[in-house]
Amino acid sequence: MSENLAVSSRRYPVEDVSTMVNSLRTLVTKMGYEKPMLLIMQDQVKANAQRFMSAVPGVRPHFAVKSNPNKQVLKTLRGEGVSFEIASVPELELLLELGVPAKEIFYSNPIKSEVYVRKAMAYGVQWYAVDSVAEVQKIHAIARETDSAVSLYLRLKISNSGSVWPLDKKFGVEESGADDVLYECLRLKMDLAGVTFHVGSQCLNVDNWCQGIRAACQFFQKMKLHGLHPRLLNLGGGYPVCMNKYVPSIEEIGWHIKRELLLQGLLTEDPAIQVIAEPGRNLVASAGCMVTQVIGTAVRGGQHWLYLDSGVYGGLMELNDRFHYPLIT
Repeated sequence: MSENLAVSSRRYPVEDVSTMVNSLRTLVTKMGYEKPMLLIMQDQVKANAQRFMSAVPGVRPHFAVKSNPNKQVLKTLRGEGVSFEIASVPELELLLELGVPAKEIFYSNPIKSEVYVRKAMAYGVQWYAVDSVAEVQKIHAIARETDSAVSLYLRLKISNSGSVWPLDKKFGVEESGADDVLYECLRLKMDLAGVTFHVGSQCLNVDNWCQGIRAACQFFQKMKLHGLHPRLLNLGGGYPVCMNKYVPSIEEIGWHIKRELLLQGLLTEDPAIQVIAEPGRNLVASAGCMVTQVIGTAVRGGQHWLYLDSGVYGGLMELNDRFHYPLIT
């Protein structure tokens, strides 16, 4: 497994790969190379956070901790005003060590173990995503037993068309199932506070966000008909890192999001509904460079092979899933 090192360095435009590589080559030479490592430029992390907030004003980013749980990265993002989203209790405990208040953390994994839910409630986490009746019942039972005040947000299923890694078959509830969750929350007197969705990882189709916002607003109307007061719209993750000219920029995505939010009346000076997002790779991918070494060569079946001291299970797994990061030697 590669070592995750947070380093301070000047930031570079994503397109200026050669300049960045030359800088990193100099840094690695000074440090000495012993094993694969992931170098993270903190100034670039800062720049990415600032760029996201500028591109999507009025939408507070909650960094998906699972995408890079390095402590220095988390400290840097917090310093830029970024909040956090978790998918597990170890991520939660890491944030608590850094002084992040539990009530500001969103637990967006819609299927959680009972053990994790108990621990999260004990730490004081309020916000939980759900996408099934069973999950509502699980959280209700634990909250009642522990006398915990919790708020739920429903994950809707929307199109993941155009995303490199679709997630719509794994998570998210369709319209009929969403009604079932709504009725169960009403029956159990659970605080159903809002809606979330996910457009798919590394999403290249900006219309997915617009569709998700429209679907959320339609569900808000159902909530209001039953006497509920929507307070949260979570735009989820999927914001891509620009690896080539075909990837939409965060400015392009932000323009479409802002336009749809304005059309739905959700961007106001005193919003009744808080709007957040859960960027992950968009905030950190362009700030990192994995350094690995060729340790052997061979010719097999007429093909030339290069063997590295890292592999699919040591940091390169996404290369098997069409995440074609730049490779430089």
